[in-house]
Amino acid sequence: MPQAFPPADRPERLTADAHGIAAAAALLRAGALVAFPTETVYGLGADARDDLACAKVFEAKGRPTFNPLIVHLSDVETAQSLAEFSPMARDLAAAFWPGPLTLVLPLRPVHGLSSLVSAGLPTVALRVPQNPLARALLDEFGGPIAAPSANRSGHLSPTQADHVMQSLGAGVAAVLDGGDCPVGLESSIVDVSGPSAKLLREGGIAREDLEKITGPLIADLTPGRIAAPGQMTSHYAPQAALRINSNLDDPARYRIAFGPQNDADVTLSESADLREAASRLFKVLHLADASVAEGNFTGIDVAPIPPMGLGLAINDRLNRAAAPRA
Repeated sequence: MPQAFPPADRPERLTADAHGIAAAAALLRAGALVAFPTETVYGLGADARDDLACAKVFEAKGRPTFNPLIVHLSDVETAQSLAEFSPMARDLAAAFWPGPLTLVLPLRPVHGLSSLVSAGLPTVALRVPQNPLARALLDEFGGPIAAPSANRSGHLSPTQADHVMQSLGAGVAAVLDGGDCPVGLESSIVDVSGPSAKLLREGGIAREDLEKITGPLIADLTPGRIAAPGQMTSHYAPQAALRINSNLDDPARYRIAFGPQNDADVTLSESADLREAASRLFKVLHLADASVAEGNFTGIDVAPIPPMGLGLAINDRLNRAAAPRA
């Protein structure tokens, strides 16, 4: 069995093969933290039934304990054993699981999860991921994995294994390296615990696609109201000062375009494709933040992003990243 807590100041990097998956599952069983890729971002995994392991997640991230954790599961049947599903919840799961959708559901009276994953709420956030490596890990582990994004709380989300290494260091025992995350934005979160569905977080599924099942969604994206992950007022933030909706006219700042790059330092998508921009957002912000830290620029400017489709999720992340720091 691999060592649960490597003595080095950086996590063990595990390969995306049977050996790496088995090692990651063994670490989780030992109560250690393992970062792994999903289709959205890298998650910081812990056994969702283990209070001590879940407490380590909050410690590693510097995350407020009133902020719930998303529980990742291998299939819908397992999810239904933990939470009550309304007809709408079942329809959403059938349409978007596995995939980048998190459902907030009422906990069953007997569920076996650590109370830390729900932050004391009567609901729980559940997701069945699509990423093949994540699914293989869940199958090998054989239980629910609590996994917020594998970064320091409020900082940029990780879409590569190196991002996890840089952000968390020895706070995580190992990183299962599955390359880049293709969606690049966290999951959409829909609360189906009450009579009406509420959108708690814009994410990897466009709102209009969700509304084909739910009808018009009540959007409860209130900054600071913590009913689900990702609702902190300042969140997803680089270290450098970020300005959004910029005309990119200040060459002293790292300029991020949407559409043709022109004089900007980089573009989220040369063809102004929102899906490509979403997949590149955190990667580009990591690059920009590093360049500012090296003294090459004074801050980061981002061009306007159309508020439609995945642009709503991109703007949500940018607005929180640019919010005043506590």
